[in-house]
Amino acid sequence: MRRLSMALLTATSVLVASTGTAVAQAQTGCADLGGTIDPDQTCRGHVTNPTYTLDFSFPVDYPDEQAVTSYLTQTRDGFVNVAEMPGSRNLPYELDATSTGYRSGVAPGGTRSVVLKIFQDVGGAHPQTWYKAFNYDVGKGAPITFDGMFNQAANPLDVIFPIVEQDLRRQSGLDRAVLPGQGLDASRYQNFAITDDSVIFFFGQGELLPEAAGAIQAAVPRSALSAVLA
Repeated sequence: MRRLSMALLTATSVLVASTGTAVAQAQTGCADLGGTIDPDQTCRGHVTNPTYTLDFSFPVDYPDEQAVTSYLTQTRDGFVNVAEMPGSRNLPYELDATSTGYRSGVAPGGTRSVVLKIFQDVGGAHPQTWYKAFNYDVGKGAPITFDGMFNQAANPLDVIFPIVEQDLRRQSGLDRAVLPGQGLDASRYQNFAITDDSVIFFFGQGELLPEAAGAIQAAVPRSALSAVLA
């Protein structure tokens, strides 16, 4: 019993230490982006000047927070560089990054997902909206990728694409929403979120549907994926 108690104490200490480190990293990442953390553990930032407007929000309790803040930092820096280039027209430019969180399984295990939805207007004819998703296996302590989640030898898109296409047809009202050459391109399925019931795939503006359809998402029931999960 004493050995068990000591093991539990050690595991708890490691978890507390890891959580403390993650929280500290999240606070640093938020501060580096110029944001502040709300009581609901959301980092929010807002910058406005004659050249551009920048807004972002994201949860700071995601296990792989550095991946989220690194992507947002890279996106912000690229946007600001374009906005501040000599000769930039139709100012001010706009960048807006919002986020949605998803979970599956039972805490403290299961999975966590954060999906960023990014709107960018840099003075062109059409603003752009796209997604960037992050997924994490809390139990294994590792990120989840499309290649790692699905058995590639089983050709997972042969199962995924027909369901996605059916959902997109329903949403768009088109008889044939997606060309097979696009719908069977794995690079278009890298942004997804995991729930207990489904895997939700996110597609940026013009990625699978015409640009006029905007950014869109499609849910695939997990029950339909059992044969192709890794």
